[in-house]
Amino acid sequence: MSQRTTLKEFEAVFPKLEEVLLAHAKQFNLPEEYLRWYQKSLEVNTLGGKCNRGMSVPDSVSALLGKPLSEDEYFHAATLGWMTELLQAFFLVSDDIMDSSITRRGKPCWYRHEGVGMVAINDAFMLESAIYTLLKKYFRSHPAYIDFVELFHDVTYQTELGQLCDLLTAPEDKVNLDNFSMDKYRFIVIYKTAYYSFYLPVALALHQLNIGTPENLKVAEDILIPMGEYFQIQDDYLDNFGLPEHIGKIGTDIMDNKCSWLVNQALQIATPEQRKVLEDNYGRKDKDKEAVIKKLFDDMKLEQRYKEYEEKVVGELREKIAKIDESKGLKKEVFETFLAKIYKRSK
Repeated sequence: MSQRTTLKEFEAVFPKLEEVLLAHAKQFNLPEEYLRWYQKSLEVNTLGGKCNRGMSVPDSVSALLGKPLSEDEYFHAATLGWMTELLQAFFLVSDDIMDSSITRRGKPCWYRHEGVGMVAINDAFMLESAIYTLLKKYFRSHPAYIDFVELFHDVTYQTELGQLCDLLTAPEDKVNLDNFSMDKYRFIVIYKTAYYSFYLPVALALHQLNIGTPENLKVAEDILIPMGEYFQIQDDYLDNFGLPEHIGKIGTDIMDNKCSWLVNQALQIATPEQRKVLEDNYGRKDKDKEAVIKKLFDDMKLEQRYKEYEEKVVGELREKIAKIDESKGLKKEVFETFLAKIYKRSK
């Protein structure tokens, strides 16, 4: 039987990795006060999240092996998981600057910390570099070392393509609903979210066990990318229809002019009158106009439309998972675990 990691077990690995990263920076004679800066950036930006992406690596390795991990297996799987969290930290620090965000995980965004400002851009680069420092330290002699390096480079680039499309499609200060489409939406969510959040942890687990064959990676991609798309559509649905006490925040997609699943569905079925309501009220920093859009989404029965989509896509995913040939090293449990975490979630 495989074993699921806990946040406490996963977080217990971080201090050793931090030590390695600080020692690596120290060898270049970085002044002590700037070494402390780097340490603070690592801790503030990498710790404090749910670590779902990172913990998915040891969970997937354990599921693929069908047993609990040895101490060494767990350490290496968790180290790959922390590289995933460093990638996430790099994206979030950068994203918060681009979006002029105020808070992250309930605290001020890193660039808004006293004395940080645009130094955060360089800090983001250093968070990304930390991935490759750890890879070299712990996986230099692994048969899949270059596969790991290329995987991180490829997924980073894919995420940046998704971010580019997102920034150009829906700038917060310029509302143009003609710019929205389901094709652009799908591109954004697949490249900005699905690859690094869903595909990356499993691909890392496959490479750790030397079963990252082109065939296994393709099967994983064919299941995990649609699953990541479903996850983001679910997120968009919860932003409007979820209860703030469940999702831990008040949704802002409407006022932020987000190219969300809901607005794209609305644009597909809107009458000329409804289209005018969308044009006049969507993407405005105005609570009353937001309320008009929320009512329109209710009138258009978008909640029902989402629920029908959810059942359809989950049915398709279950069919794909059922067809996995476990003789090649892949295990259905890896994908069933991912799906169970998100199906009908309320937060």
